[in-house]
Amino acid sequence: MKNGTDRRTLLASAAAVTGAAMMAPGAALAKTDKLADVKKAIAAGHDASVKRLQDWIALPSIAAENLNYPAGADYMRKLALDAGFQHAEIVPSKGKPGVFATLDAGAKKTLGLYFMYDVKQFVASEWESPPLEGRILDRPGMGKILMGRGAVNQKGPESTVLAALHAMKAAGRKLPVNLVLVAEGEEEIASPNFHEIVTRPHVAEALKKSVGVIIPFAAQNPANGAVTLFLGAKGAIEMEIVVSGEKWGRGPKGDIHSSEKARVDSPPWRLVAALSTLVSPDGNTVMIDGIQDQVRPLTDRERALIAATAAKTDEASTKKQLGVQRWIDDMTWEQSLERLAAVPTINIQGLVSGYTGPGGKTVLPGRAVAKVEMRLVPNMTKEETVAKLRAHLDKRGFTDVEVNVTGGYGPTETPETAALTRAQLATYERFGVETTVYPRIAGSWPGVIFTGPPLNLPAGQFGLGHGSGAHAPNEFFLIESANPKVLGMDDAALAFVDFLYQVAATA
Repeated sequence: MKNGTDRRTLLASAAAVTGAAMMAPGAALAKTDKLADVKKAIAAGHDASVKRLQDWIALPSIAAENLNYPAGADYMRKLALDAGFQHAEIVPSKGKPGVFATLDAGAKKTLGLYFMYDVKQFVASEWESPPLEGRILDRPGMGKILMGRGAVNQKGPESTVLAALHAMKAAGRKLPVNLVLVAEGEEEIASPNFHEIVTRPHVAEALKKSVGVIIPFAAQNPANGAVTLFLGAKGAIEMEIVVSGEKWGRGPKGDIHSSEKARVDSPPWRLVAALSTLVSPDGNTVMIDGIQDQVRPLTDRERALIAATAAKTDEASTKKQLGVQRWIDDMTWEQSLERLAAVPTINIQGLVSGYTGPGGKTVLPGRAVAKVEMRLVPNMTKEETVAKLRAHLDKRGFTDVEVNVTGGYGPTETPETAALTRAQLATYERFGVETTVYPRIAGSWPGVIFTGPPLNLPAGQFGLGHGSGAHAPNEFFLIESANPKVLGMDDAALAFVDFLYQVAATA
C-alpha cells in the first residue's frame, strides 16, 4: 500500500475516540462463546501462523528490483490453497503476475479480498534485526512483535486473515460467506498492471458477485486501541522526471569536468527549474495548470467527520510520532486534518544526479532524475493529471523534460451507508473498539479498480491489531499484545472471523 509516510502514522493522525467504549477488546472476546471452537483452533495454530508469516517474509518479492518473480506469485497461490480456497491460479499481466482464488462455501453472500504479495525495498544495515528473518522481539508496554520487511505492509494483516481461515477449517466450520481473492505483485510500484488482472472476464465476473472488497489492515492505535474507519484513499502516481543533455540538445551527453560550467548548460539546474514550476515557492501547493480545477471540495459531511476526529485526537502525540514540530503555515490541528484528506500533493522522493559518494567530485552531470509521486483526491484521475503535467511543462518550454510514469491510479470512495461499511462498524462496536470515521486515508491503494467502473463495488480496509514502520527500517507486526485494548494476532484473527459473520448478516 503506497504511503508517503507510513500507514500507521496516517492512522495515528486520524484515530479518535467517539462515544463510550463498551469494553476492552479482550473482555469482549472473553464474553463471546459462539466462536469458542474457532478461538481454540486459532490458539492451537498460533505457532504455525507465526511460522507462516516468517516464511513469507523470508521470500520478498520486490517489483522495483525484479526480485522473486514468479516465485512470489507461486507462493501466494500456495498460501491460498492451504487456507481452503478450492481454486487458485496465476494470472499473467504485462508486468508481474497476479493470483486469483475462489472459496465456495455455499453461502448466500460473497466477500472480495485484496492481497499484495510484494514488499518495499530495504537496506539491511539500517535494521535492528535482519529484515528477512521475522525475528520475535519484546517491546515494553506493547508485547511481542515480529520484525521484518512486509510485516505490517501487508503480510502480517494478510497472514491474520489466513490464520482465521485455517482455524475455521480446523474447527470444521463452513465460512458464512464465499470468498474471492485477488492478489498482485506490483502494489509498491503503484499497481501499473493490476487493472489488467482484475478485468479478466472470469475474475471480474467473480468479483461482481461480491458485496465489496476488503484489504486486511492492522488498524488499532497502539495507545488506546482506537480505530479509524476510512471511507476512501487518495490516488497515487509514481514517475521519474528526467533531464538529459542528450535529449535537451544542450549540456553534456555524459559527466564532464565541472570547470566547463562556465560555458556548458547544466541538466541538473534545468531539472530544478522545471520542478519549481510545479508547486508554489514553499512547495506546498500544486501549481500545475488546471489541476485545482479537478479537485472536489470537501463536503459538509466530510468536514463534520474531520472536526469530530480533531476534537478527539492528540495533536502532540502525532507530531512526536512524525518527528515534526509544526504543520504547514502553522495551521491548527483541524486544518491539518482537512488538508491531509483534501489536498493533492507532489512529493520529491529522491533526486539523483552526478556523484553522490563520499567527499566531492568535480563533475558537471549529463543527466538528472527526480523520483516523484503525486497524491490525487476526488475528482482527479491518473490520465487527466498526467496529461495536464505534460501540457504544463511543454507550455513553459520544457518539451525535452521526460515524464516517465511507472504506475498509478485514482482515488477511491465508499459510502458510509454501504453494507460493507456498516458491517465494519458493527464488528468494531461489538469488540468494544472506539471508532471514528474519516473521509480518506492520505496513503494510497488501488481500491479504485474495485470502486470504479465497471465493478462499482464498495471497498475499504478492515482489521484489528497493530503494526508500524511500513516502507521504513524496523517494520513490525504485533503478535502478542501486552495492552488489553490492542489485539494480538490470534485475537485479531478471531475478530476477522466475527467480521465474516457480520458481513453475512448485514443487509
